[in-house]
Amino acid sequence: MTHFSCASRLALFALFVATSCVGCFSTDSDTSTAAFAAGPATVKIDGSSTVYPVTEAVAEEFQNKHRGTVRVTVGIAGTGGGFKKFCRGETDISDASRPILAEEMEAARANRIEYIELPVCFDALTVVVNPQNDWVESMTVEELKRIWEPAAQGEITRWNQIRPEWPDEELALFGAGADSGTFDYFTEAIVGKAKSSRGDFTASEDDNVLVQGIAGNKYALGFLPYAYVQPNADKLKPVAIDWERDEQGPVVPNLDNVLKGIYNPLSRPLFIYVSKASAERAEVQQFVEFYLANAAVLAQEVNYLPLPSKAYEMALERFQARTTGTGFGGVPEVGLQVEEILQREPKQ
Repeated sequence: MTHFSCASRLALFALFVATSCVGCFSTDSDTSTAAFAAGPATVKIDGSSTVYPVTEAVAEEFQNKHRGTVRVTVGIAGTGGGFKKFCRGETDISDASRPILAEEMEAARANRIEYIELPVCFDALTVVVNPQNDWVESMTVEELKRIWEPAAQGEITRWNQIRPEWPDEELALFGAGADSGTFDYFTEAIVGKAKSSRGDFTASEDDNVLVQGIAGNKYALGFLPYAYVQPNADKLKPVAIDWERDEQGPVVPNLDNVLKGIYNPLSRPLFIYVSKASAERAEVQQFVEFYLANAAVLAQEVNYLPLPSKAYEMALERFQARTTGTGFGGVPEVGLQVEEILQREPKQ
């Protein structure tokens, strides 16, 4: 198996976004399998830009294995945009950085699209400050809510308004854009309602823009996917999160704490949704099984966090049984362990 560094994969991702192309990694070797004897087959994927680096890595490795016989296309319409295409039957798989919502479930029903919900890795949404910040080591969820809720706009503007001992300096806020699944999850987890946020902050769909903004301002505060924090350890300082509800005290974002289920409420599973009809095609079935078998290793290569091995086994069983529906029922939830999600009776 050929592996690429995180920097290489993120560079490929940046090029992908800049050129607005669909990730398509076809090969021309004459190696073939009986399953694909009819010629090149295509697996169509679209959706979350957060999940994209993982799916792109899997697609590349899968196509290396099936040279010249299968093509995997990976788009980045965003979680919501991906679900729109998926629920119209235009794609085989939808990448999602949040669970499918009630209105998307209804669209799927209307078009007779059945889907299999499969968690593939974790992202630890990470609150970060500038490395020169020597006063913040941890923050409570309640403090973050006071900063980010809509009522804070124009009112909570200085660090010492959060804690009196912090500097009397202006807060410089950075975060994901409103069309992002990352924005949806962060606001749901911190404010209590998806998309409920103050608007006077620097927003971008490009996480590298946020990295540069936070790195350039001593008084910055922002949130990013964990995958962008590790490669920029010299530019960003992660903040431990104290979720009063679980009595753990401040918890730093790292692999051990995510797998233990104690980095809450900002640890989130990332998903692929597979069309049941598409799963009957050999190329889609083999791709999904390859994804679940290799996601743990490839997710870490792009600085995401693998699921526990038991969760991959449970996900594979769900896929092979073609168990359709969602463990969330169209309502966002935070702070769940992935095994709990997989043990639930899926809802259509």
